Amino acid sequence: MNMEPRGMETHAETEIAELFDKLHQDLPGATDVSRSREAAFAAFRQNGLPHRRVEDWKYSDLRNRLKSVPGFAARRDDTAAAAILAAAGDVYGAVDRYRLVIVDGQFHAGLSDLTALAAEGAVVRPLAEALADEGAELFEVPEIAADNAAVGLNAIFCADGLVLTIADKARLSKPVEIVHALSGDAPVSTAERVVVKAGAGSEVTLLETFVGGTEGSFANSVSDFRVASGAKLVAARLQTEAAGTTHVGTALVTQAEDSAVKLIGAGIGAGFARHQSFVRFAGENARADLLGITMVRGGQHVDQTLVVDHAVPHCDSRELFKTVVDDDAKGVFQGKIIVRPHAQKTDGQMMTQSLLLSEHADMALKPELEIFADDVQCAHGATSGQIDEDLLFYLRARGIPEAEARTLLVLAFLSEAVEEIGDEVVVEAFEERIRSWLSAKE
Repeated sequence: MNMEPRGMETHAETEIAELFDKLHQDLPGATDVSRSREAAFAAFRQNGLPHRRVEDWKYSDLRNRLKSVPGFAARRDDTAAAAILAAAGDVYGAVDRYRLVIVDGQFHAGLSDLTALAAEGAVVRPLAEALADEGAELFEVPEIAADNAAVGLNAIFCADGLVLTIADKARLSKPVEIVHALSGDAPVSTAERVVVKAGAGSEVTLLETFVGGTEGSFANSVSDFRVASGAKLVAARLQTEAAGTTHVGTALVTQAEDSAVKLIGAGIGAGFARHQSFVRFAGENARADLLGITMVRGGQHVDQTLVVDHAVPHCDSRELFKTVVDDDAKGVFQGKIIVRPHAQKTDGQMMTQSLLLSEHADMALKPELEIFADDVQCAHGATSGQIDEDLLFYLRARGIPEAEARTLLVLAFLSEAVEEIGDEVVVEAFEERIRSWLSAKE
């Protein structure tokens, strides 16, 4: 199964090839799934890990970051998985929600609320099981993500995850949390995939949380949201993994006519993290709101990258991303709106704003528009600056201590994106994470 690589390869690239040689015969799925894995592996052998000379990865050199790739963890029993989950902590302790649990890339039905979800019209299956029935259809991705290196790497190794199917017109009474927990006792690699099929006219709020991990862990997740006509989906993603972890997460969104999606991402953890979103409008009169907050310090590197594909007419998109960078950390925002030739009456608006809390903080901004239609309203903007000293003085003059005043100003800066979540309890959970991040500096 070992294919010839291109030229010189790194130690990590050699380890990835060796892992696939070792594991590929035992990975789940029928013949068509195996073919998809082999095609993705062939592309990897040709191109290797993405690096700074690849335009989409110029600010986030994954090849340079990964010096070594740990093995994939063996499946834990529910008792051991529950212990890992408890050690990682509960981000949404006060939120009444259903929970689906993935530990070290493996779905744990025994720790998940399957019966209660089924009663509301939401059926959950382990991805490993679904791959045998639905095959490579579960690996299909929008054209704009087809050549993405991280998505391909996930297809090579993805062994489990879950498929959440929400019935037509089902309206779930509580949010659904999909928690991805990494063990902290030793570094591991994971490659799970979550596929959400939101039926016509359905409504659901999803909370994806990424917790745990340790120095040297490498997490590669894909969340594939397939939103049918008239459906409404809110997906809030909170990444708080351990500082030494390398995290690459991908959200794939395909929207049918009259659907509405709100995708909120918060990147706080990991030493090196990239969250990329690919949104494709496949039906008219749909709307997507993409929002993100990033908070980094120390030597952290967090990248928010998105591509929005207006492939049909009469669709709206709004993108608002806020980044706070402290110490010598680096934040990255890359955003692209594509308007296809026949996508008339498109309305796409993108804004990214960054707040630099130290002289050594680094922020890379790259908003783009690719417009091939003439009857559209599209714009992008980018700002970067420091805390307003006049506002800080105003608060301190009214007796507010400097640390608290700075916290209030940062919260105010991020609140525009956070409050778009809509659910007050979930908003409070996000804001509490922001306060914890700020207080850790004091």
